[in-house]
Amino acid sequence: MNKLNPSIKHHLIIASLISLWLFIFAFIIKPFDDGTINFQSWLLISFGFSGLAFVCYAVLAFLQKKIHDRIQKWNIKLELLSLLFYYSIYLIGVYCYYKGPILNGGYNFGQFFSVIFIKVALILTPVLILARTYLIKLIPVKEDILVIKGENRLDVLKINKADLVCISNAQNYVEIFYIENGKLQSKLIRSSLKKVQDDFDFLMQIHRSHLINPSHFKSWRNSNTIILTQIELPVSKNYKEFLLAL
Repeated sequence: MNKLNPSIKHHLIIASLISLWLFIFAFIIKPFDDGTINFQSWLLISFGFSGLAFVCYAVLAFLQKKIHDRIQKWNIKLELLSLLFYYSIYLIGVYCYYKGPILNGGYNFGQFFSVIFIKVALILTPVLILARTYLIKLIPVKEDILVIKGENRLDVLKINKADLVCISNAQNYVEIFYIENGKLQSKLIRSSLKKVQDDFDFLMQIHRSHLINPSHFKSWRNSNTIILTQIELPVSKNYKEFLLAL
């Protein structure tokens, strides 16, 4: 899984579902019942295992958000480490609860792990994977907004990244071409082409006087001219190789 929904709210919902699922699993299915555990003990086991599952997943939710916000990426390695971290703290938590004064369980750590925890992990893992995969679909789609500023305080243009077509040099100004309501519009802002390119590195230079948004490239008119959305621009020989790679 190469994406992560960092929303703590969404992951707390998952934590609640996991907690409910483990309560049902422990109380109704009784996966490690040896015939000596009474009703009250099963109730305590079920509440303890499910409650700790919620707490441990909540800890994971906060930690993974912090990591994601810091590095701004996610990958399978981080996903596996997250699940390993969750199971590690959950194992420690439920074992301490099992051996504590409330339950005073008789298994040692090895027995607890092989008889009890492995079963819990086996029924929990598919639920975790499916739930975390589904959360990716709930990531809100955000439009990339560009704020292009000039030297004057009133020189500001705020547009969607997808609407920016190209930017051309106009002496001490740059002319910004963009789509608005399906039509090509333009605005002059006092700035330099180099500054704009430094601010927005996705722009591609095709001429000493022109930058383009590559997503608006349509086709070649001829060997020296390209067609963009509702506009044509000349191409310098020095930049032709970059365009041929599109």
